[in-house]
Amino acid sequence: MTAKVLIVTGDAAESLEVLYPYQRLREEGYEVVVAAPSKKTLQFVVHDFVPGFDTYTEKAGYTWPADLAFADVDPAEYVALVIPGGRAPEYLRNDADVQRIVAHFLGADKPLAQICHGPLITLPGGALTGRRTAAYPALELDVTGAGAVYEDAEAVVDGQLVSARAWPDHPGWMRAFVQILREKAPVE
Repeated sequence: MTAKVLIVTGDAAESLEVLYPYQRLREEGYEVVVAAPSKKTLQFVVHDFVPGFDTYTEKAGYTWPADLAFADVDPAEYVALVIPGGRAPEYLRNDADVQRIVAHFLGADKPLAQICHGPLITLPGGALTGRRTAAYPALELDVTGAGAVYEDAEAVVDGQLVSARAWPDHPGWMRAFVQILREKAPVE
């Protein structure tokens, strides 16, 4: 049986932050499953940086099918979890099934990759208290306010947790995550 990796995401997730790990992990031989609030076609977005703007801009991105709903996820079936950023984490963090899924991975000390606004999902409940994490720089106050240690780096590794700031960090972020997966949850 092929080892499975779960991606939790939703509408308005950053296209690159879903599709890059999706493809990179498939390239490694993992079966990658996308879970969302419901089994439907998701609308991702593209966040870009435009000269003269104080923050990123947002445009419609790719659409992508969710394989299953959060309520149907048995996290024990997966060797790792990926939490992309974008705006999706702002509302997904309130979903009881997302919190159930995340609690399983953190409690079992399974590999978990998060990027950009992804920490908005893992911070509730103090799960990252005292742990180091990267995040989109605008979330530094959220990260430190929840008791975690913010690090401004392309790939922050704290045990099985690998985090990054945003899609420009993909090479370092996925390199570190894949290394942990190869050691802790190799493809069978």
